[in-house]
Amino acid sequence: MSTEQKTELELIYTIFCDDVRLEAGNKLSFMGVFQNIMVQQLPASLIKFAVVNHWRGKGSYLSEVRILTPDRQQAVVVSQPTSFEVASGGFADNISFFVNVTFPKPGQYLVQTLVNSSLFEEQVLTISDATETETLGSSEAIN
Repeated sequence: MSTEQKTELELIYTIFCDDVRLEAGNKLSFMGVFQNIMVQQLPASLIKFAVVNHWRGKGSYLSEVRILTPDRQQAVVVSQPTSFEVASGGFADNISFFVNVTFPKPGQYLVQTLVNSSLFEEQVLTISDATETETLGSSEAIN
């Protein structure tokens, strides 16, 4: 992606959640919003998982989302590329849904957003299990 094109597109926020619904008045409702995942044991599977990107700027783009293992060596899941358009001075939402996503081990997974096949943004999604939390101590555990 060219530098000029990147400056015309800004990622305002990324949300991880269980589901997204379109409501009356073109409003989005997010169910089960989270920043990390704690499970009883690993590997763990999520039945449904959504990544929501909210954009500002202008132009037409192709977006995809992928989640990499903590060592960056393997993709856990990759979305199909989807096109979106942002009218000048406007906003756009791009939602990637994933089903039956399995996280094999604890760690900091990388949620990457690509625009026009180039890395645009990277977010950390921490996956931990109960045994890891017990070793951290209750004061450091975050749900």
